[in-house]
Amino acid sequence: MTNYDYDVMFIGSGHANWHAAVALTQAGKKVVLIEKDLIAGTCTNYGCNAKILLDGAADVIHQAAAYQKKGLAGNLKINWPELMAYKHETIDPIHQLLEQQFAAAGVDVVKGVASFVDQHTVIVDEKQITATDIIIGTGQKPNRLPISGKEFLHDSREFLDLPELPEHMTFIGAGIVSLEFAMLVQAAGTKVSVIEFADSALRGFEKKYVDKALAKMKVLGIDIHFNEAVKAVSQTNSGFLVTTASGLAVETNYIVDATGRIPNIAELNLEKVGVNFDRTGILVDDHLQTNVAHIYASGDVIAKKIPKLTPTATFESNYLAALLSNQTTAAIQYPAIASVVFTLPRIAQVGITSQEATATPEKYHLATIPFGARLKFQTKNEPDAEATLVFDQENYLVGASVYGDEAPELINFLTMIISQKLTLSKLNKAIFAFPSQTIGLLSMLSPYLKK
Repeated sequence: MTNYDYDVMFIGSGHANWHAAVALTQAGKKVVLIEKDLIAGTCTNYGCNAKILLDGAADVIHQAAAYQKKGLAGNLKINWPELMAYKHETIDPIHQLLEQQFAAAGVDVVKGVASFVDQHTVIVDEKQITATDIIIGTGQKPNRLPISGKEFLHDSREFLDLPELPEHMTFIGAGIVSLEFAMLVQAAGTKVSVIEFADSALRGFEKKYVDKALAKMKVLGIDIHFNEAVKAVSQTNSGFLVTTASGLAVETNYIVDATGRIPNIAELNLEKVGVNFDRTGILVDDHLQTNVAHIYASGDVIAKKIPKLTPTATFESNYLAALLSNQTTAAIQYPAIASVVFTLPRIAQVGITSQEATATPEKYHLATIPFGARLKFQTKNEPDAEATLVFDQENYLVGASVYGDEAPELINFLTMIISQKLTLSKLNKAIFAFPSQTIGLLSMLSPYLKK
């Protein structure tokens, strides 16, 4: 039997890997994490965590506006340098704390770029490291448009580290990153433009709620341009000029390329060992194994149609921990996956969409719950808050879309109902806090839910 340095090697230390690394170490495996950047990956250091912290200030201003002339007076204002200092104070130490926790758990950490030598070996800074099993969890990296002036574009990581906000900011793309950041900086006083190649935004989310968010953005003064292909960016005396194929010209001071993310695999030398991949990521089977024995993939680096989210990566990491510790031999089975766009208000989605339900009426039916209009006292005066629910023919809840400030918490509650196939009789065995949006929404969906 061949002796390798480790039982399991993880390339990348984000959520796609570190949960399994700790669990397998606790199960008695010898484990190593290899990381070329900050320990714990994108979400922890320069993604979700930083985003939601900065968003908190804008969310407070947004919710306070609902009570203007209804008992609340005065204007709130974001001090961006102070907010950014708070972000650094809170976020910057996390990777060091996690690295200490990994060491305490017995996980070896190696810093550097891993490149495959053979099916069981990688080289990191001229040092070869071997393992019985290797898991690739290197995630994605920002796409960069191949246009003239691309050197003037910034990505989300750079945006989340801005010490000062410019007078005008332009986002290329109308996806999650652009719309979330656009509303954040608008709340801080920056003028915003969004330029999108397609004719719509946020595909995959409830269109009527996306349209509500876009209408809200326009009221706030955010300029949104659809059907525009950015052709070039040039430097001017006062900033930059973004031009499109149709002739649109936008003068701006800072440009974020938010046209998507691509698999972070260029440095892995996958061709050396014959691991199959395409432009969307590494190809795996229903056990997250590549076409090469003993090499697996986890998280956003996988080529998959399901949402590439931190909780999905964590789920996959936990699955691989169970698989490689012989706790299961079953294929991975994904539950309903909840997604949220942190616009102001929020948009959330889980399970079967209303578009799917409408296309197959023999399988599903819909219910619209205008809980904001009916429950103003529970929603902090948010009359537009609404949920669209999808039920199967047995009246089990199988999908939901929510528009509102508390959409993230409400979608989590609805996800639990879907995942556990909870009926009304089961839910009635619990006593929820009142008044709350959760119990308010529950009372309104009860007539539709399986008894």
